[in-house]
Amino acid sequence: MPEGPQQSEIDHPLESLTAEEIATATEVVRDSGRVDARVIFAYVGLEEPSKDVVRSYRPGDPVARQVRILLVTSPRAFVMEVVVSVSTRSIVSWREIPDARPALLFTEAIAVIAALKADGRWQAAMRKRGIDDFSKVQIDPWPAGAFGLEVEADRRLSRCLSYVRDAPGANGYARPVEGVVGFVDMGRAEVLEVTDTGSVPIPPGPGGYFPEDMPGLREDLRPLEIRQPRGPSFSVEGNLVQWQRWSFRVSMDPVEGVVLHRVSYRDQGRDRPILYRASVDEMVVPYGSPDSGHSWKSAFDAGEWGLGRMANSLSLGCDCLGEIYYFDVPYADESGNPQTLRNAICMHEEDFGILWKHTDGYSGRSEVRRSRRLVVSSIATVGNYDYGFYWYFYLDGTMQLEVKLTGILSTQGAHPDHTPPNASMIAPQLAAPLHQHLFNVRLDVEVDGPENCVYEVDVVPEPLGPQNPLGNAFRTTSKMLTSELSARRFIDPSKSRHWKVVNRSATNSLGEAPAYKLVPLSSPTLLAQPGSSIEKRAGFATHHLWVTAYTSEQRRAAGDFPNQHEGGEGVKSWTERDRQLVDTDLVLWHTFGVTHVPRPEDWPVMPVEYTGFSFVPVGFFEGNPALDVPPSGDVGCDPAGGCG
Repeated sequence: MPEGPQQSEIDHPLESLTAEEIATATEVVRDSGRVDARVIFAYVGLEEPSKDVVRSYRPGDPVARQVRILLVTSPRAFVMEVVVSVSTRSIVSWREIPDARPALLFTEAIAVIAALKADGRWQAAMRKRGIDDFSKVQIDPWPAGAFGLEVEADRRLSRCLSYVRDAPGANGYARPVEGVVGFVDMGRAEVLEVTDTGSVPIPPGPGGYFPEDMPGLREDLRPLEIRQPRGPSFSVEGNLVQWQRWSFRVSMDPVEGVVLHRVSYRDQGRDRPILYRASVDEMVVPYGSPDSGHSWKSAFDAGEWGLGRMANSLSLGCDCLGEIYYFDVPYADESGNPQTLRNAICMHEEDFGILWKHTDGYSGRSEVRRSRRLVVSSIATVGNYDYGFYWYFYLDGTMQLEVKLTGILSTQGAHPDHTPPNASMIAPQLAAPLHQHLFNVRLDVEVDGPENCVYEVDVVPEPLGPQNPLGNAFRTTSKMLTSELSARRFIDPSKSRHWKVVNRSATNSLGEAPAYKLVPLSSPTLLAQPGSSIEKRAGFATHHLWVTAYTSEQRRAAGDFPNQHEGGEGVKSWTERDRQLVDTDLVLWHTFGVTHVPRPEDWPVMPVEYTGFSFVPVGFFEGNPALDVPPSGDVGCDPAGGCG
């Protein structure tokens, strides 16, 4: 066995895992004698040390590193969770988690496709629709959901949909084979059932979207170049990023995708903490069609697939534009071998219009500053959908997460002259079911330190009366969310509702506590009926905000193992404890997203749709922190401060 990494190679407890550490950890597991050659490594990620260890770390201190691994050793429904110390090359813990399924495994998905194509029932359903060349059929394995069926017990299951691809590069979603669903045991590659609810004509359109599929391309778009001849304004050491006054660490988790750690802002020579950890911990895509081929569709694209596992290798000039810094991400394949995803995370600066401006009417002098932001992004392709995750950092201390949704709709065939009632027609004989994309972000806050509390702030009109004789007055009302049950909240755009994370142990020059506010966008919650399978499993999506007292084990809003889970895990159950939230270590769980009513303009590839939120300073600074941004010196602007 080769030597493992030395502690001196890692200069911080939250550095990203290296390929050498991954190799050491998986070798320790193999050499333990507890697994055989058939073992599948379903998850390999950093076992993050405690907050006390991280906060007390000083450069030069020894770094003890541990790796968390999920193993699949059987076709049955359990996983082994192993924690390995790569510093001592030893096993720290090894436990079986019963009635748990990992995210869908790539190796098993390939076997499922082969098994279904070899099944006589599936072949008969294809031939009934005039399909004899099975090599032209695309099969998409989906998470099966949980519906209390006897067959679900102790199995890892998938439901499979079929599409016709007339050529290798064709768009299969243009030609769904409606009415046929394969139900397959993934662990055993055993086809349990093939349902056929009746033939629907296969839509005729090709749905092409490549340049060669277009009758012509625009010729009047001229090059748009972004140049930074003196280089970017950020610096990177390992996974530590410093830009302007921001500092944070960036890494990628196989499930959550991009993770930010120790986000702080340097103010008057002091690094002031804002967030300990931030990530998109879960997302669910529930479909709104009662048809038998679609009613079960409710994918947890993080917990059942993995936003890091499905991340793209990004391309300059296409996915990212400008002076780019890329983070390569080492990861373990399902055999436990270290691999590297090149250009997994993209980072760059971009102009963002006016930062601030005023023209003095007396002197005629105009002051204007250009805004720019630092962008940290990744893109994950989960089946037919593509999700871009963009963390923005602004010069004025604001943070923002924007999710960009694109890709191809999940489609269904329709009879001519008939529109399914819970779907939209997007092309002749082709429909797309109504559905939602609901994300949950976990914000482990530490605004000026770990002891915080949360206030809900509304802007409300004053009653008409002596204090408001003209009826024009309005004011803010604020209430502290003192316990976990009271902190189950909804947005209210009519009141400009937002939530402030406050540190009451400090005050600014106005005698007020420094804070950051979570500013939501108008966003839906889960539309499925209470008591439905998906409502039980995606309880996090029933409210826009949850707040919990920090517990290291509570990492994912739907629980650690949502695949086929009957529900009841996650933030909804944790908050039943109704722990106190006053002046303590807190985690905010914010649900946001979109309800997608498909339209013809979304076909064959969807233009980007946007969702997200902002995290904005409120009394955190003594004034506008961006006053010291220098004039840009661009054409038309006087570097001395005036505008021509």
